[in-house]
Amino acid sequence: MDSHDVIKNAFENKASPKEIASEMGLSLSLVYKWAQPTSELGSGSRNPIDRVLKLFELTQDPRIIQWLCEHAGGYFVRNPKSYCQDGFEVLPATSEIITQFSELLSTISRAAADNVITLEESEGIREVWDELKCYCEGFVNCCEEGDFSTMRESGSKPKES
Repeated sequence: MDSHDVIKNAFENKASPKEIASEMGLSLSLVYKWAQPTSELGSGSRNPIDRVLKLFELTQDPRIIQWLCEHAGGYFVRNPKSYCQDGFEVLPATSEIITQFSELLSTISRAAADNVITLEESEGIREVWDELKCYCEGFVNCCEEGDFSTMRESGSKPKES
């Protein structure tokens, strides 16, 4: 789905272009153009989603995306690169998910043992949780591609830059 399609769907399901233009102090025609594909003929306009993406591409700073996710009530976790190749080994990958989930529960248990979770402990929980989410995303990618052998070998835990 292209960014203009996302905006067009939001107009249909969430808020009208007229309301958005009024609240943002923009012309109604500009807001309508955000929901059109940009073309050489001049229809459409670079919309805010495209602009944020370009800002991210130029800076390569994931905090931009993280900030948006937090304000939307979520949390950004980068998808791992797919390392899937020929050779389907689902059992080791499944076992690794269970191991990492166990590590998460162990981290939580240690932190909660004194009925208080400190900021440092919560940061540790977050780190283990993010690794688990990343590995699980790699698992799902390999399910979709049908291969697990290279995922297991690489660990599929890319680190944020």
